[in-house]
Amino acid sequence: IYEEVVPCDRMELSQRLAVEELITTEASYVHNIQLCVSDIRAHLQKKQLPELDLEGLFSNTDDILHVSRRFLKGLEATATQEHEQLHCISTLFQEFKEEMETVYKIYCASYEHALLLVESYRKDPRLQEEILETLNTTVPHTGASDLSFFLVMPVQRVTKYPLLLGKILENTPASSSAYPALQAAVRAMAQVNANINEYKRRREVATKYNKAEHLTLRDRFARLNTHSIAKKTTRLSRLLMHEAGIVAKTEDKEYDDLEEKFQCVASSVAMLKENVASYLGHLEAVLLPTPHKRELQIDEGPAQQYRRFAESLHCTVFPEFKRRLDRLVCQPLCSLSDMLVGPQQLIKKRLDKLLDYEEIQERKSEMGSVTYDEEAAMNTYLAINALLVAELPLFNQVALQILGQILCSLSTLQRDLAAQVLHQAEKELEQMPHGRMPLPSFWKMVEDTLKQSGAQLCTFCQAFETVTPSPVTQPLNPAEERKVLSLVSKHGPDKLYQVTSNISGSKDLDLTLQRGQIVALLQSVDTKGNKSRWLVDAGGPRGFVPAGKLQPYCPVQSQQPGMQMPALESGIERRRHSYASPEAPRPQVAAFTPAFQVVAGFSFAARSPQEVSLQAGQPVVVLEPHDKKGSKEWSLVDVNGQRGYVPSSYLVTVPVQEPMGWSLPV
Repeated sequence: IYEEVVPCDRMELSQRLAVEELITTEASYVHNIQLCVSDIRAHLQKKQLPELDLEGLFSNTDDILHVSRRFLKGLEATATQEHEQLHCISTLFQEFKEEMETVYKIYCASYEHALLLVESYRKDPRLQEEILETLNTTVPHTGASDLSFFLVMPVQRVTKYPLLLGKILENTPASSSAYPALQAAVRAMAQVNANINEYKRRREVATKYNKAEHLTLRDRFARLNTHSIAKKTTRLSRLLMHEAGIVAKTEDKEYDDLEEKFQCVASSVAMLKENVASYLGHLEAVLLPTPHKRELQIDEGPAQQYRRFAESLHCTVFPEFKRRLDRLVCQPLCSLSDMLVGPQQLIKKRLDKLLDYEEIQERKSEMGSVTYDEEAAMNTYLAINALLVAELPLFNQVALQILGQILCSLSTLQRDLAAQVLHQAEKELEQMPHGRMPLPSFWKMVEDTLKQSGAQLCTFCQAFETVTPSPVTQPLNPAEERKVLSLVSKHGPDKLYQVTSNISGSKDLDLTLQRGQIVALLQSVDTKGNKSRWLVDAGGPRGFVPAGKLQPYCPVQSQQPGMQMPALESGIERRRHSYASPEAPRPQVAAFTPAFQVVAGFSFAARSPQEVSLQAGQPVVVLEPHDKKGSKEWSLVDVNGQRGYVPSSYLVTVPVQEPMGWSLPV
C-alpha cells in the first residue's frame, strides 16, 4: 500500500506523524515530571532525611511543570485546527520561548550540582537504600534505579524541541504557508538552547570566582609563581595607568550604574548591621542592672512602685523585645549580608578580568591575533560582565525590598516597645502621690525640691570645709629645701606657686607635675597670649602648665631662723581647699623655714605583719625612705603610732599651709 503513495502524500503522512510525536512525547514528559514532583519528592520529604538536599536535587521542577502543563494544553488544542495546526504550533513555541528559557536555564545551570549530589548519595548505603525504596514504591513501572533517570528529563526535553520542530519542517513543502512560521519556531528554540548554554557557561564562571576564599598567609605565598606574579604586576600597572589618565578606561554605563546601586545597598546593609549590633549592646547594658531584685525595707510608696515597674521591664518587656528584634531584624539582616558576598567577589573579579581584557585587546590590535589562553581570558571577562548586567538589577531590587522590610520591622518593634513601656509607666504613675498633678505644678515642685537640696548641699560643703583639721607637718628634706632656696634666689619669694592637683602634659612644652610640687612663675601668658596657660620653672625643667592648677605658695612659719619667704596670710582665704587668685596682692617678706607633709596618695592594705595599712590622704611620718636592704621601693613609716613598711610610690609630699585649727560649725 505504502509503495503506491505518492511522494506528496508520504511527506504529509510523515508530517502528521512528526506532529503526533511532538504531542505524545510532551504528554509523556509532563506525566513523568508530575511523578517526580508529586510522588518521588513528596515521598522523600516524608522520610525527613536531613542529609538529603531536596532543593538541590529537584531545583525548580515546579516551575518547569507549571510551564509544561500549559504548553501541553496548547499543543493538544491545535489538533482541532486541521489546516492551521502547523501555524498554531509555530505560534505556540514563539509564545512560550521566553518562559521556557527562563525556567530551563535555571534547571540546566544547577543540573551538574544535582548529579554530584546523586553521586554522593550513591556512596552512602543508607541513603541509597532509602532512595531505591522510594523509587520502587512510587514508580515501580519505570524500572528506574537512580534519581538521575528523572533528573535528566528536563535537560533532554528542551534540547529535543528544535529536533522535533525540524522534523516537522523537513516534511513540510517549502511552498506551504506554514513553512516560514515553522522556520521561525525552529530558529527560536535553537536560540533558546544557545542562550541556556551561554547562561550555564556564565554560571560556571561565576561559581568559580564568587566563592570567598579564606586563605592563610602561607597559602597565599604557596600560590605565587612566575605566571601569577607577572599577571598581578600587569594588572597593577594597568590600574595605575587608569588612575593617572595615561590610558582610557573601558566605559560601560549600564554596568557602572548597576554596580553603584549595589555598592550603595551593601554599604547600607553594613551600616545598619553595625548600628543594630550597637543598639543590642546598649540594650544589654540597660538589662544589666537589676534594681527590682534588691530587698527594700519599705512596705509601700514610690520606691516599691518603681521596683514593680523595673521588674516588669526587665523580666517581660525588654526580653520579649530582644527576642523579636533578633528574629525579625538581626537574623534577616545577617542573611542579607551573607547574600552580598557572592556578588561582591564577582564584582572584584570582574575588575581583574577587565584589566586583563584591556591588555589583551591592546596586544591584539598590535599583533592581529591572540593565543588560546588569551582568548579564554577575554571570554571569561565577557561572561562575568554579561552575567552581572543580567542579574544585578533583579538582585538590587530584591535586596532593597528585604532591606525595606527589615527597616519596617525595626520601626514597628520600636513603636511596640514605646507603647508597652508607656502603658506600664502610666499604670504605675496612677498610684503615685503626684500622679494626677498638672504638669506645670509637677515641674514647679521638682524645681523647688532641687533648689532646696542644692542649698542643703552648699551648707554641708561649707561646714565640711570649716571643720577640716590641719595635717601634721614635717620639715623639708635637704633636697626639697635646696630646690625651694634655688627658686627663691632666682625668682624671688613672691613668684613661688604650688601645684594643687596632678598635671599631665599633653602638648609640646607642657610639664608633667605632681600635686604639691613648688614652681616659680616666669610668665602669666603663653606664646599665643593665652592667660590660662603659664610658663613656670620647676627647679630645672621649664614649660607651660594650666593656671587654674596653681596657687601661691604659703609655707608654715618656723621658730628657727631661715631663708626669707613670704609671710603667711591669715583668715579663711588660706584654708587647705581654698585657692587664692594669682593676681592678689602679695604680703611683706618675713623669715620662714619651708615645711612639707607626707600623705598617702592611695589606700594600701597591709599583707604581712611588717606592713601597715593606709587610707588615701592620711598623714604619715617617714622614718626611713628605704627598707632594710636599702631598696627605695619601700619606706618605713609611722601611722598613728603604728610602724611598718608601705610602697614608696603610694606616698606624696605636699607643702604644708598655715595650721588654721578647726571649730564646730555654727
